[in-house]
Amino acid sequence: MKKFYGQRAYVQSAGVHNDMEIDGFTVAVSQEMGIELSRHRSRSFEEMQEWGDDLGQFDLIIALSPASQRMALELTRYYHLDVEYWPILDPTGIGETREAKLAAYRQARDMIRDRMIARFGPPTEPDGAQASSPAG
Repeated sequence: MKKFYGQRAYVQSAGVHNDMEIDGFTVAVSQEMGIELSRHRSRSFEEMQEWGDDLGQFDLIIALSPASQRMALELTRYYHLDVEYWPILDPTGIGETREAKLAAYRQARDMIRDRMIARFGPPTEPDGAQASSPAG
């Protein structure tokens, strides 16, 4: 989102669990698009709230797994916001070789990209780059 739409929207990433580092294959296929995730750490919805992000101030939560959809609906049941579930391929455990695994991760990445463009329109910049910041 940040890479494609820059400052047009306030975006935070959260999940069901916070105890996992970002998968190396995710880092690799994101770098192919100029997105740096090597220092990114996953955090939970609870941590997000503890760090000052009030879920009630968001307009939309996009869940990429049934578990995150259930948690988002539970945590936001008293708020007026939308929760959308995007059924995206879970690439973990797919493929025997490194190239086969990368192909599965690329497929998941491209599914997310295609859903973003369908939902939010073309990127702000033609190549998806932010005009104001090279860090994307």
